[in-house]
Amino acid sequence: MGVMTRWLDPDEQRTWRAFLAASRTLMETLDRELQRDAGMPHAYYEILVRLSEAPGRRLRMSDLADATGSSRSRLSHAAVRLEAAGWIRREDCPTDRRGQLAVLTDDGFATLAAAAPGHVEGVRRHLFDALSPAQVDQLRRISETLADHLTGSEPN
Repeated sequence: MGVMTRWLDPDEQRTWRAFLAASRTLMETLDRELQRDAGMPHAYYEILVRLSEAPGRRLRMSDLADATGSSRSRLSHAAVRLEAAGWIRREDCPTDRRGQLAVLTDDGFATLAAAAPGHVEGVRRHLFDALSPAQVDQLRRISETLADHLTGSEPN
């Protein structure tokens, strides 16, 4: 006999559906605004942010994929687009002949700098302005717990 399914009770079902709707709608809204205002999807914005924060504005492609929660093939596809836009360039990794580095260009940094204020305002307007300080703290703690659980790391 198989293990019995642990169905969601009505409160859990309402919570799951609310979480799903809120997270999906928030990301779709931020993505739409970045497309409209900066001409890029949120996934590209996140790549530029990660590179801007890295030493020398460069990361190994494999590390960039891990940092953005992206598959290697999806990141490679994005890198082609970002390189065509002139926002990144790819270089061979000096310490690993098979590896490649993604490097944020000056144009990429300027694009990010122009996009960031509007994106941050969107995050503030659509997320933080709707919550009390106590709810922001709860959301952070809940999100950290879930992220730690899902990645198998220890809580902060």
